Amino acid sequence: MARYTGPICRKCRRFGEKLFLKGERCLLGKCACDRRMYPPGQARTARRRKLSEWGLQLMEKQKARVIYGVLETQFRHHLEQANRMPGLTGENLLQILERRLDNVIYRLGLGQSRRQARQLVLHGHFLIGGRVARTPSALVQVGDEIAVSENSRRSDFFKETAKDLKGKTVPGWLSLDPDALKGRVLAVPGRADVDAKISESAIVEHYSR
Repeated sequence: MARYTGPICRKCRRFGEKLFLKGERCLLGKCACDRRMYPPGQARTARRRKLSEWGLQLMEKQKARVIYGVLETQFRHHLEQANRMPGLTGENLLQILERRLDNVIYRLGLGQSRRQARQLVLHGHFLIGGRVARTPSALVQVGDEIAVSENSRRSDFFKETAKDLKGKTVPGWLSLDPDALKGRVLAVPGRADVDAKISESAIVEHYSR
């Protein structure tokens, strides 16, 4: 299954806004978007073309995929799952994306970005309910406890992470124990808990064509 391995900041420049794909680096002066907020490519001075309604909907879908690091097939699967749930399909989709294990680890601060969180999960550094979890797309449930494994806590990376977590604020649907390097899912995330600037209605309309 192919994944994008090129320059990450190129994605932010493509959409004309910061998507915070590199975590804290995006807040520093080294962020490429602060220096070159124009579309990637040779025509640097070219103005952005006015997009059609379909183009805007496509951009919103692509932006959501990039932010959460989801491939097209998996994104469609999430949408179909959201459509079967009661309530608004768009809000259900965002709820599913927020409940992905890699996103929860990022939101807890145990990974600096969703991309890094995904890699940490694949390497078996996290436990859910005491069992090793190696599937980044696994959906957490209310009451689940996500913890760094005992062996991984001894690594320099997680020792530094524990220091950085002091005083960190997490979303209201999660709780964090920075000393124990673990968190818990307290509730199902709502629309107000999504910090990404995504128009979920445009995504649903795009797929309904």
